[in-house]
This record gives sequence, structure tokens and C-alpha cells, in this order.
Amino acid sequence: MKILRSVNALRRWRKQRHVEDALLGFVPTMGALHAGHRSLMKRARRSCQNVVVSIFVNPLQFSPTEDLDEYPRPRRADIAICRNERIDAVFIPKRQDLYSSDFQTFVTVNHLGQRWEGAQRNTHFQGVTTVVTKLFHLVKPDCAYFGQKDYQQLCIVRRMVEDLNHDVQIVRCPTIREADGLALSSRNKYLSEHARQRAPLLYQALQAGKSAIQRGAASVSRIEALMRRVVEDESHAKVDYLAVCHADTLEPLKHAQGKMVLLGAIRLGKVRLLDNLLVQISR
Repeated sequence: MKILRSVNALRRWRKQRHVEDALLGFVPTMGALHAGHRSLMKRARRSCQNVVVSIFVNPLQFSPTEDLDEYPRPRRADIAICRNERIDAVFIPKRQDLYSSDFQTFVTVNHLGQRWEGAQRNTHFQGVTTVVTKLFHLVKPDCAYFGQKDYQQLCIVRRMVEDLNHDVQIVRCPTIREADGLALSSRNKYLSEHARQRAPLLYQALQAGKSAIQRGAASVSRIEALMRRVVEDESHAKVDYLAVCHADTLEPLKHAQGKMVLLGAIRLGKVRLLDNLLVQISR
């Protein structure tokens, strides 16, 4: 496994490994790798002859009030995970490799990025699409693997790929969960013991909404109220949003129909949890 710590090193490796008809898979990460990341690597490894993982805590994704400096960076453990998953190369650039001191070019997906997480974190998705564009340009993957857990991010990256004609297939991989349903996230380690016990509330709320739809509930306002009650019965949890949306456009719906995504974000103390469930009905 090669550890590539500069753009030039990545370019040299990319030229050396380029073989006609050999697929290159790519898993972009911010490190602090867990079983969710492993699942992306395994999926890439099954489908591609070469697999690259990037580890870069992207400063453009963080607002001044967020946890950029505190974000976990267990590099040795991350590299060991990549080695165990038989990754061919790990790209670990420095900030100055991707963003010069006078960097001023950004990529924005307008409408999809304005709701939900975009309303809560107004520069976050611009940071995501800018760094992913740069990484796609450098790695030149055939396939890139993203988890469903960050569903809005997945939709935005797909939109960007289509709009900018990136020659890469975006592969959605299922959310990996703890035994009690909590979606895996690098930030889960910030949860106190008390908050961790209550963290599955978000998944339980989404499940309640999905079950209601499958039983025939059609009024989205009632479905969303049901999901809120599941969370708000726990006094220590605060709902940022619980919404029933069109699965592709993320537009809020009035009536349950077709292919939908149930999106949720709650706060437990200082920790913010995201999750989602897909549901489809024929009526």
C-alpha cells in the first residue's frame, strides 16, 4: 500500500497504475475511520482493480463555530484500517496542497444545497463540492463510493457530477449501524454516556415515520408530527428537522407518494446527529 502525501506523489502513482480497462475506485474521507468507511472500501475493492482512499479534514466544510481543530485525526489507526482492507493507495494531502493562500475558486450546487443541512450550515456543502471536485480531478476515479448516511451530501454530489460532466459513477452504499440502530459517525465518540443511550431516538423516529407510511398514512404533517413526538418525549433531545421529502429533489412533500426520503437531524447536548430512511409506495 502506498502512502501519498502530496499532489505530485498522487499524480506519479496514478500514471504508474493506469491500465486500460482496469477500474479505479475512490473513497473520499475525513479520516477517523470506522466500520461505515470499511464498508465503502469493501464495496470498492469488490468492484475495482485499484482503490484509493483519501484522508483530508477539509476546512471548507467547517464554519468558524464548528469543531475543525477538535476533529479526530487518528492517522496511524486510519492507515492500519486501509492496509487491512487492501487499499492500494492512501492520499493524505496537506491543506496547502489543495488550498493555496490565495485560493478563490469554489463549486456550488445551488438549490439542493439550500435546504435542511444547507439551512443549518450555509457554507458546508460548498466546501464538500469544492473539495470533491478537486479530488475527482486529481484521482480521476471511475467509481466513487459514498454512504447513504449523509443522504443530502450524496444527492448534491450526484447533481454536481451530472451538471459538470464528471466522468465518474457515484455509488450509494447503505448506512452502517450499531446494534441499537444508531448510524455510525466519527462524531459519535463525542456523545456522553447519557446521550449515547438516547442517540437511537433519531432512528426510532424515522422508523416510526416509515412504518406509518407503509400502513397507509398519507398526510406528511401528521407523519412528521409523529416522528417529532418520538424525539421530543425525550427532554434532552432537540429537533433541528424531521421531514418527508422527494428522494431525488429533497423537496418537502405534502402527501406521501412515490419514492421518498425521511430526513432527520437532532441535537443531544453539543452533538448533532443525522440520519435518513428511504421509503417507496405505489399509491
